[in-house]
Amino acid sequence: MSRIRIFDDNDPSRVLVEHHQHAEIAEALAEVGVRFEQWQARTTLSPGASPDEVIAAYRGDIDRLMAEGGYQAVDVISLKPDHPQKDELRQKFLNEHTHAEDEVRFFVAGSGLFTLHLGNRVYEVLCEGGDLIGVPAGTTHWFDMGPEPFFIAIRLFINPAGWVANFTGSDIAQRFPRYERGQALAA
Repeated sequence: MSRIRIFDDNDPSRVLVEHHQHAEIAEALAEVGVRFEQWQARTTLSPGASPDEVIAAYRGDIDRLMAEGGYQAVDVISLKPDHPQKDELRQKFLNEHTHAEDEVRFFVAGSGLFTLHLGNRVYEVLCEGGDLIGVPAGTTHWFDMGPEPFFIAIRLFINPAGWVANFTGSDIAQRFPRYERGQALAA
């Protein structure tokens, strides 16, 4: 189940706000300029669908976003628990960083935890299959896929070179719950 939890950036032990309904999550994120949408596939995807089949299933929404945001490239990333570099890939995204362009991800399947640091608040957003998150350029954030990652996501880029991070050097991401702790607390 998708979720948002909001914390004071100095107190990761106390949740100030928590929502599980998509409309409430979208509203809380819209207040800080972050896009959150639900998409439906236009066709049924079979297990093991190719990246081209995944993109084709969501082509209408992808084209709409590309036109609205000036995105030039789209791809599909897929990670499973047996990936030989899962630990290195997880570590790559765990520290607070920004991007010179929006970070737009649509979760076709699985889940991932986007955590945004905006002002004196931390917004922890658990994205699951069907969720799109659009983090504006310059927004400090980090991403956690968990120790046993499973997700398929469509990524949109303005820069065809893809993902380029500017790390802040802050240790804030180490003070807030990781994917697995957040999942345990939600259960």
